Amino acid sequence: MPTSPRKPDWTPDDAGDAFASRIVSGVAGGHDGLDTGQHAAATPGRGPARRPLSIDDYAAGVLAGDRAVLARAITLIESNAPAHFETAQEVLRRLLPHSGNALRVGITGVPGAGKSTLIEALGLALIAAGHRVAVLAIDPTSSLTRGSILGDKTRMEGLSRAAEAFIRPSPTGGVLGGVARKTRETMLVCEAAGFDVILVETVGTGQSEVTVRSMVDFFLLVLIPGGGDELQGIKKGVVELADAIAINKADGDNRIRAEAARAEYNRALHYLTPVTDGWHTRAYTCSAETGEGVANLWAVIERFRERTAESGAFAARRRAQAREWLHTLLDEQLRAAFYDRPAVRAALPAIEAGVMAGELPATAAARQLLALLDG
Repeated sequence: MPTSPRKPDWTPDDAGDAFASRIVSGVAGGHDGLDTGQHAAATPGRGPARRPLSIDDYAAGVLAGDRAVLARAITLIESNAPAHFETAQEVLRRLLPHSGNALRVGITGVPGAGKSTLIEALGLALIAAGHRVAVLAIDPTSSLTRGSILGDKTRMEGLSRAAEAFIRPSPTGGVLGGVARKTRETMLVCEAAGFDVILVETVGTGQSEVTVRSMVDFFLLVLIPGGGDELQGIKKGVVELADAIAINKADGDNRIRAEAARAEYNRALHYLTPVTDGWHTRAYTCSAETGEGVANLWAVIERFRERTAESGAFAARRRAQAREWLHTLLDEQLRAAFYDRPAVRAALPAIEAGVMAGELPATAAARQLLALLDG
């Protein structure tokens, strides 16, 4: 049975009942993160718990722009509990006709490039221009503890206070590319809630960022001057996936180095095949700290949308992404169904032991397991 929520050991002695943090038993202890069923009971000292929401409640709340319901809908979609899957899919089905109208921008870059600072500066500028911005900030999940820090919201303090912004930090869950498994569904929900710009900040792990490219309209790579040989990785990797490169921190003593890096990248990009038909990737300088060049970056993104919409490349990419999404989900669900078969669960330990002991080739082991599908 799950234990009752309790205060952490580091709670200040004089905090009383006003201290908000509580420790719950977690997934291993039976808690799935949603206030439903046996976990909907009131927490001592914190008043009554939130009532469970119906499918109608979720759909109506999201469409009305209710931020609390939006957050709970995303939690429902991110849940891995089988009991929540059907409800989440029905909520998505209701919201799907109201989605697809936002511009989806993926933003990645090397660690320390200032992605979060740039996103905050860009988000605040967009809000000032009348946009509503949702930021999906993806945090890496530890392969050992399965935990994530989820600190992006604290790094975007100004943007997180804006009523026209919604920031959702999510763990990668160990998915290749640092992209949470449910990011696509989360984008649809945010679009249905009325956000017209979706910014997806990713971990920035190089080649695996192809996953981000498969779900956004525009892909921005953020780099910094003086980070090493600017041409390293040009021939392969994330640079080939970018629709634009932003050389950030182009201020003060860095300005000359940033301009040199921009020129060097533009010379190299001239020889690369564009990732988007009819669009040539270029490098630009900016400073998220001072705001210089941020407005120009958005002007580039808007030109991209106008040009690709006229050529049909924008709609073609969306259609291709929908097809790829379908096949990704098929692969995922076929894998889950395979491992869930009783015959596979029974045979797997012995076959794994044989492979690890060097007694059975991995290819032969896989064929043995796949043969169980005929049973």
